[in-house]
Amino acid sequence: MLALLAGRFGDLDLADECVQDALVQAVETWATDGVPENPAAWLFTVAKNRAIDRLRRAAAESRRREKAAHELTRAPASDPSWPGHEPEEVEIVEESEVGDEQLRLMLLCCHPALNRDAQVALTLRLAGGLTTPEIAAAFLVDEKTLAQRIVRAKRKIRAAGIPLSIPARLDERVAVLATVLGLIFNEGYVARTESAAGLTRAELADQAIRLTEAAVRLLPEHPELGGLLALERYARSREAARTDAAGDLVVLDRQDRTRWDAELIARGNDAMREAASHGRLGPWQLQALIASLHANAPTAADTDWAQIADLYAMLERIQPSPVVTLNRAVAVAMADGPHAGLALLESITGLESYHLFHATRGELRARSGDAAGAAEAFDRALALVANPAERRHLQRRRLAVGG
Repeated sequence: MLALLAGRFGDLDLADECVQDALVQAVETWATDGVPENPAAWLFTVAKNRAIDRLRRAAAESRRREKAAHELTRAPASDPSWPGHEPEEVEIVEESEVGDEQLRLMLLCCHPALNRDAQVALTLRLAGGLTTPEIAAAFLVDEKTLAQRIVRAKRKIRAAGIPLSIPARLDERVAVLATVLGLIFNEGYVARTESAAGLTRAELADQAIRLTEAAVRLLPEHPELGGLLALERYARSREAARTDAAGDLVVLDRQDRTRWDAELIARGNDAMREAASHGRLGPWQLQALIASLHANAPTAADTDWAQIADLYAMLERIQPSPVVTLNRAVAVAMADGPHAGLALLESITGLESYHLFHATRGELRARSGDAAGAAEAFDRALALVANPAERRHLQRRRLAVGG
């Protein structure tokens, strides 16, 4: 509804407020009159009427709005969509129109003129449907700060006259969209708050998957979105095995693979094949290929770590980052031994505040026989970790190495 109204009236704030008004009216009206036969259409028509009414009243204060109000209120007062009338005949929206408008809204949220924090916040709030408190909790900021971030982003869209449209050149916008969706999924895959109920915020991860599925459906010619979808499905397939009955973390090589979701893995394979069929291999597809080697290995011992290390080396060449190098160090250690992994790990800079960097160093030092070095690294990781399940795992590893 938000996407459709924003597209129809060209005003994101107006659309957002009118959707909220319609929801409030539904709470008040449906409690006494009952739920209508088509609730979504009822809500859409009420929200549309609110928008028309607001534009009509604003015409007296703004010459710019006067023209829009004149065009929107030419219908006779007997028209059921006229402001003040209940939606006796609700408007039905075609599914194809919903898809197009949803895509426009997602691309608007990911406009390059907005910074990354604003892109993520807007995508979750407007296209993902999460509440402001939920988004604030996911990104470790207070609710007021997050709300101000969203307001500033909306103002920037209005001031810059950014249109709710699909641009002719999509490559840059789609790359931003994929990055934002990947960030949302990562925040759901490992909840980064000390108050988290468990390792994962499942609703956030699932919302990212739904948004990515919509993007793939609406932009099938962009294979990187398909690679991202495959990666998300592979990662989500392990959910049931990632923690034990007490909620404690179970590392990958000790997970019960019979608890992995075979259907999600198969759907990940489908998305991977479709993305690869375009013949344009990008970073999300490379990450998905790595995940597929884990997902499709019958046992941990069957994992082809040498191939995974090679794929990380390819990823490092086309999208260099210290996190990619960290992951390559793990794969190299599994393929060639902990000393080889440590040699690569020690060359990394820029991850001193990242708990997984120190946790990895602790594991590799422990495997190489350096108990004191492992203890120091685990202590550093414990000082940085936020998620309770990850902290308990690191505490067990710290106790195991002694020192």
